[in-house]
Amino acid sequence: MTSSKSLSRTAPSTVTATTIVSSLLTMQTRGIGFTDLTGDVAKFVREAHAREGAVTLFIRHTSASLTIQENADPSVLRDLTTALDRAAPENAGWTHDTEGPDDMPAHIKTMLTATSLQVPVLNGELALGTWQAIYLIEHRRRPHRREIVLQFAGSTS
Repeated sequence: MTSSKSLSRTAPSTVTATTIVSSLLTMQTRGIGFTDLTGDVAKFVREAHAREGAVTLFIRHTSASLTIQENADPSVLRDLTTALDRAAPENAGWTHDTEGPDDMPAHIKTMLTATSLQVPVLNGELALGTWQAIYLIEHRRRPHRREIVLQFAGSTS
C-alpha cells in the first residue's frame, strides 16, 4: 500500500481566539434563486477587523439555505436549481401545503443543502477559492426577507 504525500503545506499558525463579533444580515430575495452574499460577508470581516479565525453564517429560516458554490459560470446555479427541483418537485403529493405548493419542497431543499456555513479567515480575508462564492438560496417562489447571523471568532487587529 502506498501513501499519498502532500504537494505542499504552509507552517501552522497559532491564534488565541479571544474575540467574537456578531452581526445580523437582512436580505430581500427576489424569489427562487441564488443571492451572492460574498461581498456582504467580506465587509463584515473587514468591519470586525478580523485577522485569523473563522466566520460562521447561520440562516434563521427553514425554506431558504446557504451554500458555497462556483461564481464564474451562471449556468452552474441554474443547473443546481434544476437539480433541487428534481429532488423535491412541487407536484409530488406532499401533505404539508399550508403556505402553498412550494412550501414543502422548500423545506426539503433546505434539508438537502445547509443552514450554516463556516469559512476560515486568513490574514483578514475570507479563505475562499478562486471560483467560490457564498450564496443564500431562496427556495420559495415569492420574495422573502431573510436573516443571516454572521459571527466571527478569532483574533482581530
